[in-house]
Amino acid sequence: MSKPFTFKQFTVHQDRCAMKIGTDGVLLGAWVSLMGKPDRILDIGTGTGVIAMQLAQRGSAETIDAIEIDVKAFEQCMDNFESSPWSERLFCYHAAIQEFASEIDDTYDLIISNPPFYSENYKPEEKARDTARFNDALPFQHLVVCTAHLLSDRGTFAVILPKKEEFKFIQLSQETGLYPKRICRVRGSINSEEKRSLLEFSYLPEDKQGLKKEIKIESLTIETDRHNYTEDYIQLVKDFYLKM
Repeated sequence: MSKPFTFKQFTVHQDRCAMKIGTDGVLLGAWVSLMGKPDRILDIGTGTGVIAMQLAQRGSAETIDAIEIDVKAFEQCMDNFESSPWSERLFCYHAAIQEFASEIDDTYDLIISNPPFYSENYKPEEKARDTARFNDALPFQHLVVCTAHLLSDRGTFAVILPKKEEFKFIQLSQETGLYPKRICRVRGSINSEEKRSLLEFSYLPEDKQGLKKEIKIESLTIETDRHNYTEDYIQLVKDFYLKM
């Protein structure tokens, strides 16, 4: 049985979730900008609910909704939400994003997702883990189209992806009118390749003067060597991890 993961302000139980707490989700929840003070947030494929709870800790959004397709993960997420300090602001729906988008008329100021993205032919045997890790259950195109339907005019869409998927995902997003405004490429250590891309999108490729906005490009290295973390990484996640 997986042990609960204890953060500074909340605890995440994960024994019923196929996908456990990992660096990707915590990175995204810490990195995404809340400068626009989003009042309504949606977390697609929430799993344990960790990203939604990070955003509840970081900001003042009155509504933080989450969607989870796997019933066991959904139930665990609801339990995690209810035991958190922000239970009155957090709610999880048991649904696929395609179903949710077709039934909801409201829009969100921030939509965030740590989507399943392993599309290689090899798949593990456990069905729940398949759903959580492989993009068959949530193709990128479906994610982008549903997000475009649910995002407010001045909203932000944020995801974390393998670096190799970055260009393709940006192309798909631009087809729906969503343009990258901030990209952070992540490497595990100084000598390793960039493996992840953190991306923010909006509907506004131009500023008020009609000039094309520059994409803000960032980079992040997690470790200098094993278990020795960079100052940039520490500053990003120190409000969450106990030992930072």
